[in-house]
Amino acid sequence: MSTQHGQQDPQHQHPRPDFPEQAQPHPGLDSEMDPEPDYGYDSYRGLGRLEGKTAVITGGDSGIGRAVALAFAREGADVAFSYLDAEKSDADVTTRVVEEAGREVEAVSADISEPEACTRIVERAVDRFGGVDVLVNNAAYQMTFDGVESIPAGLLVHTFKTNIIAMFWMCQAALPHMRDGASIINVASIQAYKPSPPLLPYSSTKGAIVSFTKGLSQELIERGIRVNAVAPGPVWTPIIPASMSEEKTAQFGKNAPVGRPGQPAELAPAFVFLASQESSFVTGEVLGVTGGQLLP
Repeated sequence: MSTQHGQQDPQHQHPRPDFPEQAQPHPGLDSEMDPEPDYGYDSYRGLGRLEGKTAVITGGDSGIGRAVALAFAREGADVAFSYLDAEKSDADVTTRVVEEAGREVEAVSADISEPEACTRIVERAVDRFGGVDVLVNNAAYQMTFDGVESIPAGLLVHTFKTNIIAMFWMCQAALPHMRDGASIINVASIQAYKPSPPLLPYSSTKGAIVSFTKGLSQELIERGIRVNAVAPGPVWTPIIPASMSEEKTAQFGKNAPVGRPGQPAELAPAFVFLASQESSFVTGEVLGVTGGQLLP
């Protein structure tokens, strides 16, 4: 519902449940979702906030990562991003929209649950662009379980390696190439504060990310590097049909105060803010973009 000056009622600005029942094999694709996520292609307008910068984004092929890649490119940044082999078709879309924005792009097939892959992502970015100004640790793994006793050991380890240990590896690889004034943005979650039992492994990693962000910010500010996090609420991305039942996917986001899940396009401005000089006095913070769910 539109109001004067182009403002819209946030309850009705984007699709609301009930969605069609749907499921995908992990890791899922934007192109197979119904409705397809809105990553800002028709709406995001850049203002040169990141002109001349280089950004590295893990999981930039779809969802929040693609929305951030598009926004950064339209703000003037060149972009390197990682994706999994199964996500190549989505990654091709991200590559195209960054190039359409007039920026250069480096797409790297890499599984960040392995330390060598994290190093390779950064090396490819540095070889192509000469350094790293913004690091966005976005990629994550999620799966639901019936109870703590049903969590397989291998999946538990994989969740932690992908979601939090990889952040250590990415930062270790990137920091030698980051200058003062650079920014690191980690993706936490409302799940760090209000964990859902079926998502206990994922929620636990997101709590660790909050602590990691706050601790690292204290270390790196002496080098002129800011570290912050974005904590999304429910967001309509491929991780949902790839990790939840068809019935839960159809109702996803319905319990948020806004009454719907967020779209990736609604997350991207938070990342632009934290990457730009507009947040020069902000470090060690967690910015919630939750559809009305309150962070403590």
